[in-house]
Amino acid sequence: MTRVPLAEQMRPNSLDEVIGQTHLLGDAEILRRIVTQKEPVSLILWGPPGTGKTTLARIIAREVEAEFIELSAVTSGKKDVERVVEHARQNWNLQQRTILFVDEIHRFNKAQQDAFLPHVESGLITLIGATTENPSFEVITPLLSRTRVLVLQPLSKPEVVDILKRALRQLKQTKRVTPKALDYLAELAGGDARVALGNLELALSFDEKVTPETVKAAAQKKVPGYDKKGDMHYDVISAFIKSMRGSDTKATLYYLSRMIDAGEDPKLIARRMVIFASEDIGLAGNGALSLAVATFQAVERVGLPEANYNLYHCATALARSEKSREITELMGNAKSLAKQYPDSPVPLHVRNAPTKLMKDLGYGKDYEWKANFKHTKGFLPEDIP
Repeated sequence: MTRVPLAEQMRPNSLDEVIGQTHLLGDAEILRRIVTQKEPVSLILWGPPGTGKTTLARIIAREVEAEFIELSAVTSGKKDVERVVEHARQNWNLQQRTILFVDEIHRFNKAQQDAFLPHVESGLITLIGATTENPSFEVITPLLSRTRVLVLQPLSKPEVVDILKRALRQLKQTKRVTPKALDYLAELAGGDARVALGNLELALSFDEKVTPETVKAAAQKKVPGYDKKGDMHYDVISAFIKSMRGSDTKATLYYLSRMIDAGEDPKLIARRMVIFASEDIGLAGNGALSLAVATFQAVERVGLPEANYNLYHCATALARSEKSREITELMGNAKSLAKQYPDSPVPLHVRNAPTKLMKDLGYGKDYEWKANFKHTKGFLPEDIP
């Protein structure tokens, strides 16, 4: 008989047992309301692995007394969807609700997603999709308009520790794991409860006191000295930015590698490079912003590990690029001017003049629609020197 993995054994059976996602589970929040009112709605649960997407879908189905049918978009096709719809019709005739849970819904193509539409709209099925990818890019617009997108956050380190402690209490093994080992397990998990419980299960199987070294052996990965919510997190990111600013490619890529190895969110890295492209390169290399934005899109749509190429490509290019702070200075000067003169009237000669009356009043007077036109009165309000 196959042994049930610890992560499956510890799967919560009610919302009150769920650790994390408080922004969705508070008394006035949407998932709590769905369960309390027993009125399911179609949802897209978007978040990293191990944050509770499948668990929440199962709890909703149980609480609203609906039949729960699960499909994986990786292994299922259009015919599987059609069979579910036919089964849902039978349930409908018996006044039984049907919740269809589609894991990795972004893997379904347009035709497969189209197959849901009329049945979600009619209420025949309540669709709950789970995805680790941005649904704006991976789920068709008509389906998005018929669902609510809920964003699940990576579990915090204390939340992962709480999950591990709960598992140890259930297993009656609390004395076997040192506090530092628990801390390492939570750090390695990167916000993924399933990873944390899997590593804990393997570490316990070694039949010894579980220490940080035991965790390292079980996970087969060195624990980086990097806390995504602590000082090291900000120090490494700061060093990454300063290395690019200083055009030190070797240092730039070293800090980039440390962040990736430690499980940093690649979108955070890409966002920082988008900002850097204008803040520190700006007019010295106008192609830098396009490259950084394209890198962010690649990270969103491709994901790691393949998007490593895009991150290293972009970081290298930004480090090697000429630098200019002109945009930063111009922006600062403009913001200061706007705060100093927040209500200065726009001069009549540069105002829009869509009617004859406005033209007669001097709106747009002497303005000529041609490139590089210089009005004799300038373009700024008169009270700005």
